[in-house]
Amino acid sequence: MFAGIDLGSRSVKVALRDEHNTLKLDKFDTMEFYRKYGGTSGGEFALDIEATGLPAAGQTITATGYGRHTVKVKGARVIPEIKAHVLGAICLTGLADFTLLDLGGQDSKVALVRGNRMVDFMTNDKCAASTGRYLENMAAALNISLEELSRHHQSPAELVSTCAIFGESELIGKVVEGYSVASLAAGVNHSIFKRILPMLVKLPSEKIVFTGGVAYNQALVQIIKDNTAASVVVPENPEFAGAIGCCADAGGIWQAV
Repeated sequence: MFAGIDLGSRSVKVALRDEHNTLKLDKFDTMEFYRKYGGTSGGEFALDIEATGLPAAGQTITATGYGRHTVKVKGARVIPEIKAHVLGAICLTGLADFTLLDLGGQDSKVALVRGNRMVDFMTNDKCAASTGRYLENMAAALNISLEELSRHHQSPAELVSTCAIFGESELIGKVVEGYSVASLAAGVNHSIFKRILPMLVKLPSEKIVFTGGVAYNQALVQIIKDNTAASVVVPENPEFAGAIGCCADAGGIWQAV
């Protein structure tokens, strides 16, 4: 059995592939996962994977994610996030040539893939304005769910601030000015697109594979389709791309990446 673990900032994703080639996916809240399965070992914070009920996977594990540098996963090989997500996108779509767009809880990543090989990439981990955290904050400010937020892309209100912190204050000001929730939600989604567009322009492809939790945002998917020449592919279970990529690495698949 092979296991891939994506130690995300908001959630931990696990992908398991057994001897019958069956893939099993699971997700945990990050803080709850660390509290339940973490502890100090040799002066380092480490995870006890066997305690999760996955002892058979202990022999072949690959890990990645936001917490890969601060949390030691016993017996695991650690790979960069961008490699894990490219591997996951290849496995999920079967495509060999595309631009990967991965928007997670805390950062955004874009990679250019040619012939199953990553040839260039860009990341933004200094600003949360194009991430899931930003969407959560803006949805809370508008007092709507993420599902409701992801429905709106038409007639967007112009939002100047691209900061996850100051953006909330701007939204409140727009509400006072009389803007509708729908137009503000659309404005939020368009503001994310503005943040990621420069990376997509620099690393263009005919197909964009959109992964990460933000890929569930249908409004953003439509905005990308409407404003680029590329087709957008959202694979099944896009938030598990990193874990699935790690699982593929553990199994020795797509070593070229």
